[in-house]
Amino acid sequence: MNKIRQEKLVCTDEKRIDQFLSQARTGYLGLTDGELPYVVPLNFIWMNEALYFHGAAHGRKIDLIHANPNCCFTVSEDYGTMVSPIPAKTDTAYMSVMLFGVLETVSDLIEATSAMQGMLDKYVPGYYNKNLSQSHVERYRSSLGSHTVVFRLTPKVRTAKENQLNPQLSFFPGRNVEREI
Repeated sequence: MNKIRQEKLVCTDEKRIDQFLSQARTGYLGLTDGELPYVVPLNFIWMNEALYFHGAAHGRKIDLIHANPNCCFTVSEDYGTMVSPIPAKTDTAYMSVMLFGVLETVSDLIEATSAMQGMLDKYVPGYYNKNLSQSHVERYRSSLGSHTVVFRLTPKVRTAKENQLNPQLSFFPGRNVEREI
């Protein structure tokens, strides 16, 4: 695995990385389609040192996972742009995490239900008045008739970068270089 080139941006705070993965809302699953990359945005949950997502049991993503379960999952959040009178020093505040590993289908119904409940708790907290039942997860079919499958990625490699926002440099509409001088 290559080292991150800008070492000053490397984040090694495992607690901060876990918190970021627990709160971020969209991740990007990178797979290989022959010689071409295939990247798909997904909802996900980070729990028990693994990343979980679900989807229909049929389709391009599933075919690619079966052909080659090696993947990269990237999560990134933009925290704003920071200005400078020197255009080349204008910068973006962000955090990003990349997870590399092998995708596994979750066949254990208890684990799959826990992952699905975790996603409900993350994306619609408090909406449902009872927990998801195992029988619902087992029997659910999409509007196209496909069964839902849950995947787990236990990363073999995890990297993180962060460029923290300097509020004094934060861009806002109406801010311009003439007012800075």
